[in-house]
Amino acid sequence: MAEPKYKRAVIKLSGEALAGEESFGLAHATLESIAKQVKELQAAGIQTSIVVGGGNIWRGVAGSQRGMDRAQADYMGMLATCINALALQDALEAYEVQTRVMSAIEMRQVAEPYIRRRAIRHLEKGRVVIFACGTGNPYFSTDTTAALRAAEIEAEVILMAKKVDGVYDADPVKNPDAHKFQQLSYIEALNRGLKVMDSTALSLCMDNNIPIIVFSILEEGNILKAACGEKIGTTVGRDFTC
Repeated sequence: MAEPKYKRAVIKLSGEALAGEESFGLAHATLESIAKQVKELQAAGIQTSIVVGGGNIWRGVAGSQRGMDRAQADYMGMLATCINALALQDALEAYEVQTRVMSAIEMRQVAEPYIRRRAIRHLEKGRVVIFACGTGNPYFSTDTTAALRAAEIEAEVILMAKKVDGVYDADPVKNPDAHKFQQLSYIEALNRGLKVMDSTALSLCMDNNIPIIVFSILEEGNILKAACGEKIGTTVGRDFTC
């Protein structure tokens, strides 16, 4: 096994990725695959935290587009991320990986409240920390949560696990001629409007010089490959050009 390039990482998992091949709900096989890969990271000595989305259950933006109050819709989305976090915790603990769910919205019966110092201490003790309920505020995406938590816990990288194998200049599903980028600078990604992260999250990563690696979650072993610096997916950083 290659030597890990990063010692502390934030994995960003979209809700859609947790749904596997389906468009809704949770795919057991996908949860199991992610749990195996996270265990590999732990075995390699990489301190691992995870930010989960909730789009496989509810998307706040979609609710607001149908006339629902945006803040209310976003709070519902935050609760959806907690469902995903608990499912992921169960999958990880089935593989004997010590896990803590920390929620930005207090719900003590199922999760610890998010406290930065406690989160870092869990990581230092070799536990996987799953961050649920976004930032606890409406109008902020879980992409922004990943960038914020990475800055707070001094993570060295954000591993963006998606259904696609990198960043393209067009939708590769709809356009077979779409060009895949190997490397991108933060500014290029912002200027081109590429869907790496939303602009708030990407700007936060740029301000704190946190590299982002976008890769496919559908191939087992990719999380460890990304954490070891292997050339997979697309890397977004300060001085890259496409």
